[in-house]
Amino acid sequence: MEEFKISAKIQVYDYNELNPVEKKLIDDAKEAVQRAYVPYSHFQVGAAVLLANREIITGNNQENVAFPSGLCAERTTLFYANARFPDTAVDTIAIAAYTHGDFTEEPITPCGACRQVILEAQNRYKHPVKIMLYGKKAIYVVEQITDLLPLAFGSFDKG
Repeated sequence: MEEFKISAKIQVYDYNELNPVEKKLIDDAKEAVQRAYVPYSHFQVGAAVLLANREIITGNNQENVAFPSGLCAERTTLFYANARFPDTAVDTIAIAAYTHGDFTEEPITPCGACRQVILEAQNRYKHPVKIMLYGKKAIYVVEQITDLLPLAFGSFDKG
């Protein structure tokens, strides 16, 4: 038997340690939660994407009574960014969540489907996508999606 270990590098920051662009992304993601449509879960998620051209695109989760017809904030935002700027790489995505009248204490992470879409953006433009995950206690920063999605679908099958 052979065994190998997979690890992820996640940096933990306080908001005040971020640079001005990173603070703006976090603030924009937090603001985007207010426009989420979540009549069923009441769990609002906002995302802000910084593109290589320095444009910032925001989005949020959108629910539907016919599950799983809704869409996560990360995918909504990335798809909108790609629709507006199809030839521009994604540089960074910031994600924040709000429920029960406040932002979450701990950062939330993207679901598996969103991780796969972020990986597609990273592969499409051959540019690492940095992920910033906001929580009131800390902000997690991951330098590229492969740290959150090791052995991803399609990453080895280049046939």
